[in-house]
Order: sequence, then structure tokens, then C-alpha cells
Amino acid sequence: MKSHRSRTVLLATVGIGLGLSGIGWTQPTALPHPVTLWDTGTPLGDTVNLADRAKWKAVPPNLLILEDDPLKASSDPGYYGREYAFQGDAVVENGFLTAVAWSGKGKVVVYSKDSKFEIGRTVGAVSRCTVLQNTGDDVALEVSFPTADKARSETAVLAFNKTPIVEIKPAETMTGVGILSSMEYGVVPGFIGDDFVLAPSQYPSDNTLYVPCENLFLGLLKGENSVLVMTWPKGKQQMRLGLGRQGQEGRLIESIDFDNGGQSVYLALLEAPGIWHRETLGVSYLEKDVASKWKRPFPAKWVTQLWEGDVRTTYTFRAAPAGTIWRGVAGMYSYPIWFNGDATWYHLSKKVLPKGESIIYFLEGKDTPASIMTPVDILKATLGRQACDGILDLAGQKLRTHHRRGADGIRRACTCGCTEAIEAVFKAGQEVEKKEYIQGAVGDMVYFVTRHVERLNEYRAFADEMLKFLRTTSGSQPEWKAYLDGLIQIVQRIPDEYGVQKENIKSLEYASALSGKTLALPGTKDPKNLPTCLDLGKDWRGMGGAQDGLLAEYHIIVRKLFQEAGYGCLNQPKAVDVAREIRNRCRQCLRNPDGYEIWPNY
Repeated sequence: MKSHRSRTVLLATVGIGLGLSGIGWTQPTALPHPVTLWDTGTPLGDTVNLADRAKWKAVPPNLLILEDDPLKASSDPGYYGREYAFQGDAVVENGFLTAVAWSGKGKVVVYSKDSKFEIGRTVGAVSRCTVLQNTGDDVALEVSFPTADKARSETAVLAFNKTPIVEIKPAETMTGVGILSSMEYGVVPGFIGDDFVLAPSQYPSDNTLYVPCENLFLGLLKGENSVLVMTWPKGKQQMRLGLGRQGQEGRLIESIDFDNGGQSVYLALLEAPGIWHRETLGVSYLEKDVASKWKRPFPAKWVTQLWEGDVRTTYTFRAAPAGTIWRGVAGMYSYPIWFNGDATWYHLSKKVLPKGESIIYFLEGKDTPASIMTPVDILKATLGRQACDGILDLAGQKLRTHHRRGADGIRRACTCGCTEAIEAVFKAGQEVEKKEYIQGAVGDMVYFVTRHVERLNEYRAFADEMLKFLRTTSGSQPEWKAYLDGLIQIVQRIPDEYGVQKENIKSLEYASALSGKTLALPGTKDPKNLPTCLDLGKDWRGMGGAQDGLLAEYHIIVRKLFQEAGYGCLNQPKAVDVAREIRNRCRQCLRNPDGYEIWPNY
């Protein structure tokens, strides 16, 4: 891939010690390993043989022991400040990875037990490698690399500790880092909204994809046994994915070109047999239980995306029995994915279509062994819990309540549940005796529809502002017209759907009138009470049901916008910032959904 500017000559392989072995997966040890800095004695040749260590020497944390009289040197300030000069190449090793500063090749390669990959692109040899820290717990190397401009070099600090994470801290002159790997898919996690899954085979005419990145990226490496995890703090970073040629095994993402925005980048590689999986779907999966050949390697919150109608929808695997699920718009259907033990099962239908591919991966733990790090664990370890609060947005994932009585519950907080309870009283002829009970149920319904109307108005306000933003942007950037016009059509469905459903969803004034009529019934015993109650129940349910359906439809529309804003900018580099703004607005709108609009991975 042709770089848009000079890039640091930094190549690295990063790994977590969940390594593979000939007899199965070896659990990582829970005991911490020291971080050892080695000098290979002579520069490495054309290959790296980590088993050939005959000339290797450990670089001591205290360089004074290299003096002829270490005790005397330690008591004399004149000896302090000595720097270490490598005779060969620098190697850093802990219990998870081995990092080789390969001077002759102009790269740093970091190996895990069975995997490696590279970060950057080679334009010359490493010109300098300096030890900044070497304590046995932490090692930091300052490495200078030449650039295409021979008059200057770029510098980065590579920091290691007892974890599997490597930090690349750029100097002021280092504007970007490249990552070379063979990734079959890329994933931009969405936490609020569906994940953004990139399949290079879907872009046959593009060599570069411009990604509206967030703070976390997963590269699903070739072979289904490794996942690259990349994190970075909030800033003005930009990400480009370089695609390889179409081969017999498909097209791959071969590189990540990352503008670091002057901030650190953190890398780690998760490894286990089948740590991610691709399941090709087809008509043979339709309306029946189908067992996959893939088995999860360990418990976690495993997810995949399937097509619910025409929208990509993220589903979390359930435990057997999966049961059924009721979804606004789609209605009731069998939950499509579950685990029976470690075995994986699908049941797809006309409502959740068996088309394309199901890509299975995990972001978060769920009954996951403490020895296994998840991508979210790495995010927290690298960016800190406070920064992660805004990224994971657990507060935004919490459902808003439509239960007037909160934790007391009482009954299903919907017009169906409340009218069912009221009608049971009238059928038993107890409406006068249970007048207060009926009043409570009517109050619950009024609260329910009021919350629904408030949420519907939030979506309508979002649509008004988004349409204004998109049309203004389209007018000032005519080259994005086709891209933005497609998004405008999606957003326009919100006011259009309101126009269609306005008479059915009614109004708060209508709800107030229904409330008055219902509350008047239990005043006296009357044979007409029951049929009148049943007629009023139909009116309540008609209003509530229409609101339920419109809320679900609005939620689908905003999720669709969230997705298409990302997919549509992939081959339009100048539109990436606009896509990020659109997606951020969608994310804010999708926060704290109502129970009738949630997606199944909640």
C-alpha cells in the first residue's frame, strides 16, 4: 500500500501467551515472568533463530556490575550515567512475548509462542537503539529509524512490562505507525450500536479502506487462531486498511496505516485454537437446528452478526435452551444462536436470514478464566478505567424504565399487560371492590404511553437535526453528494413513518381521555361495564401497540444509519470525519433505549 506520508520504520510482532501446541492449547501461567533484556552478541543475519542463544548475554538492570570493581563503582558518582552499547541486537522477553530489534532489517519483530506480525514498513536499517529503562519489571527502548528523507529519522519508545501488551510511544516527529499482518476481517466495536465488521472480499475494486475508527480495533488473523487487539486514547487518529490481491484463499487486509495523532498505540495478540470463526450460511440453515463444527475455546461473551430483515444485527450467544425472542417489527422468532456446552448451534429463519457469513468473536468476558485477557481487559489496562467509562458507556447501555412503580414491578408495564389485568377484574365482577387496583393499572398505562411519546419525540428531534446537518454538509461538499444522499434517505424514514403512524399512535390527550373513561367505570355496578371495558382495552392496546412498533422501527433506522455512515465512507478518505460525526450522533441517540427497541446483544 502506498503511504500518504513518511512512515516510521517500525516492525513488530506482539503476542499473548495463550499459545498453541502440538498437543492442544496451553493455558498461560498465572505466575509473572521477569522482563529480560538481551544482547545477541552479534547482529542477526537474514533469519531469526530464537533457539540459538549461544552468544546472547542478559543486559543487567544495574550496569555498574559490568565494571571491574562493581562495589567501588557503586560508591563513586563518577561511574554513574553509563549507557549500554549493544554488540548485537536488542531482544526483550517476558512470559508472553519475545521482541527482537532487528537492526539489519530495520524492524522490531515481536514473537508470541506461535504467531508473529509486523508493524510499519521498512525503508532502511535501525540507526540507534538506546535503553531507557531496564528494571526486571519494565524495559523501555528508544529506537530511531530512518525515513525516506535521509536527512532525518523518526523515533519511538517501545515499552514492555510483565503483561502481553506493548506500548509504542511516538516522538514528536513520528506521525504514524504501520501494521503489517494477514487479517481476514477487521472489527470496530460499537458498544452502543452494532459492531462495524469489515470483510475485504466485499471491496474488490478498492486497495485502501478509510475507517472511521474509535479507540479499539480487532484484526481477525488468518487461520482463526489469533486476534490482534489495538487500542489508543481519544484524539485525531486516522486509520487506513491496505488490502492485498485476491488469492485462492480470498482477499486479506495486509496492513494498517495509522496516524497516531502524537499519542501512544497499544498492541496485543490473543491466541487460542478457534479464537474466532467464520461460518458460511445458506439455505441448509433455514428453519431448523444446525450444529456448527466450531466449538468455543473458552467461556466468554461470544457474539456474531446476522441479518434481521435488511439490518445487520449483533447477537450474543445464549446457553441452551435458547428459547424465543419478541422483537419490535420482526415479532416473535426462535433465538438464532446458542451454545450447548461448548458446541455451537444455529436456528435461522425468514426473520433472521441465513445469508452471507457469520463471523464469531468476543470482546468481553463472561465466566471467562482469569488467566485469559479479553479485548476489553486490554482496553482498560492500556487506557485506564476512567477513559474506558466513556468508551464502553455502561450507563448508556442501561434501559430507560417504563415501569411507573420501578422495582415494585406489579405487572407487565405495557398496555397489553395492564388491560389484561383490568379486564380480569371486570370479568370477575369485582370492579367496585378493586377500584384502587384499577386506578393503579390505569396510572401505569398513562406513564407507559407518556414515556413512549417522549422517546418518539427524541427520535424525531434527532432526525430533524441530522437532516439539517446532512443537507448543509452535502451543499458544501458536492463530491460527497451520493454518499450523503443515501444517508438522507435513511433518516427521512423517521418523519415519513411518523406521518403514516400518527393516527395510530394517538397523543397524550387521547390517553388522558381513555384514562377518564376507564376510571369512570368502577364507580357503580353496571352490566355494561364489562363490554365497555373490553372496548376501551382495544383502544389502549391499539395505541400502545402502534407506539411499540414505531419505536422499534425508529431504533432500526438509526442503527442502519450508524452502520451505513461507516461502510459508505470506506473508499472516500475526505468523508471519514463526517462519518465519525454522524456515528457519534447516532450513538448518543441510541443511548438508554426503551425495552421495545433494544437489540439482542444487550
